[in-house]
Amino acid sequence: MSGSSVMVGIDVASKYVDVAALGAELPANLRQVSNDAEGHSALAEGLVRLKPALVLMEATGGYEAALACALQAAGLRVAVVNPRMARDFARAMQRLARTDRIDAASLAEFAGVLRLARPVARPSIEALLEAIARQLDDVEADMARHVDQHHARMAQLLQGVAGIGRVAAATLIAELPELGRLNRRQICTLVGVAPSARDSGASRGRRRIAGGGFEVRRALYMATLTATRHNEAIRVFYERLLAAGKLRKVALIACMRKLVIHLNAIVRDHLNAQNLPSIA
Repeated sequence: MSGSSVMVGIDVASKYVDVAALGAELPANLRQVSNDAEGHSALAEGLVRLKPALVLMEATGGYEAALACALQAAGLRVAVVNPRMARDFARAMQRLARTDRIDAASLAEFAGVLRLARPVARPSIEALLEAIARQLDDVEADMARHVDQHHARMAQLLQGVAGIGRVAAATLIAELPELGRLNRRQICTLVGVAPSARDSGASRGRRRIAGGGFEVRRALYMATLTATRHNEAIRVFYERLLAAGKLRKVALIACMRKLVIHLNAIVRDHLNAQNLPSIA
């Protein structure tokens, strides 16, 4: 389908959709179909035979969602654009009149422009992505060397906990030097996984978490997701919370808190063994 020169534009309304094709003759029965499952099925079947390179429609408050999914499920390449982009294109083409059929035809032409722009821009985008990937590899290599040279024992301790990988360990070492030096309540508050009360008078609000560094929270969240599958203690705890009716997000935050407490205890014991001072 990628080599096709056929473009399709669809103007979506609540009850009907108007369809136009560029580069092929559109059957009369497909130029307007009902915006329901039966119409979607008929349109998908007809467009598959045309093999368009791109099917373009505007976002119309959700009326386009089911149709877009149906066409994608049929193997068609579908794009949903901001209505302002489509209007700006129509004005640039000096189209002042507006009907559903005209709008559909304009979208088909817009699809052709977008399709043409994509091969032109793709090589430079791919080159940029490759350059960024190389830089990320260099940064990760530098990070690994620094950790191995200066924090090898700490990284080994942290990565000994199922769910904590190299990146999470490096993030904790860099962004959370207080780990192991505070008590469990303090470290949970610092990280931002301690629930805060939201009560006023007789009202009892839902407890929420707040605070904490973004990088630490993100690293711990991803580590916790892994731990709920591969860390036996965390997995059992997570499943018990879900069985008790807790929301998945609430259960995950509770597991994050449990993981932080466990990591804090491991590092604390290591520091105590070395007789290093605590700042608690």
